[in-house]
Amino acid sequence: MAESKFVVIDGNELHFEAGETILQAARRAEIEIPTLCHDDRLTPAGACRVCLVEVDGARLMQPACHTQTGPGMVVRTQSAKVARNRRFILSLHLADIVEDREQAEDNNPSRVHQLAEEFGTAGRWTHVDSPRQGRPDDTNPFISFRADRCIACSLCTRYCDQVEAVSAITLAMRGPETTIATADGRSLTDTTCELCGGCIDVCPTGAMSEKQALAYGKAEHELEKVRTTCNFCGVGCQLDLNVDREANRVVKVTSPPPGTTVNDGNLCVKGRFANDFIHHEDRLAVPLVRGEDGALHEASWDEALERVAEGLGGVAQRHGADALAFISSSRCTVEENYLFQKMARAAYRTHNIHQCAAT
Repeated sequence: MAESKFVVIDGNELHFEAGETILQAARRAEIEIPTLCHDDRLTPAGACRVCLVEVDGARLMQPACHTQTGPGMVVRTQSAKVARNRRFILSLHLADIVEDREQAEDNNPSRVHQLAEEFGTAGRWTHVDSPRQGRPDDTNPFISFRADRCIACSLCTRYCDQVEAVSAITLAMRGPETTIATADGRSLTDTTCELCGGCIDVCPTGAMSEKQALAYGKAEHELEKVRTTCNFCGVGCQLDLNVDREANRVVKVTSPPPGTTVNDGNLCVKGRFANDFIHHEDRLAVPLVRGEDGALHEASWDEALERVAEGLGGVAQRHGADALAFISSSRCTVEENYLFQKMARAAYRTHNIHQCAAT
């Protein structure tokens, strides 16, 4: 008799793929299994235990993020036992971190509190004062680690190791003292850290937070996200500007979910943190053109562009098209660079066009 090549999840018969986990198979069937320590970019750790499910024939419940499917496997993700375990685990986590959701979400969203609201808890348990050590004296300008919110899920350390490949942070100590540490307790700026902020992005509790946004004092859910393209190079990374509409101010930058954009949820230090230029007092807000007095004066965009066109056209008329040269920036997107070279060749009839990334 041929061996079955199907797995049954909550009564749904699915054809499984080699090496596929229960979580992956369930997601294909649009069956929700909550997780706290899982990220598709990282190898599964099975640390949070929120994704435990029942598997026929197994003595204990199995972590869906780590357990691979097999022929004839029967899985239950919504049984009373599974639901009871989720409530129990979420209560344990809430007893170990800041329990009040408003306080916990003073900056980043807290997935622990979101899941507790969605799936319930096993009651309000006595808060445990965590003995984890933090790094309150870390002088790096961007990333704050608040140990009282950490659940030791290892998402940040695995991201640092597997995506950034720098291993600037690691799990240290044992038992309830397990914490996120650096070598010899150094500041992140004295380690291999690239200050990409990926640890902030993957943290499910807000233990890793952005210092500048914390100082601003508005929670992320109070801000409006505006999708845009990063302007620091030509890769085209997508990012979300988190805008305080009342103050008309960009408070911080976050990355779109993994798998949705070209940068797969990743950003560099510039893309995530270098946004203070937006509201800098020295930033030009309007075009400037030089007047007959030799000084720069404010002008409209139409006036500025007309002045540029007249100047370029005048040089070409007096000295020929090859007297012009166009140099574009690697901070432009591919599409912008294409239009720039097209303007040089089609409008001004010169092939003197260069781009700094070509050198």
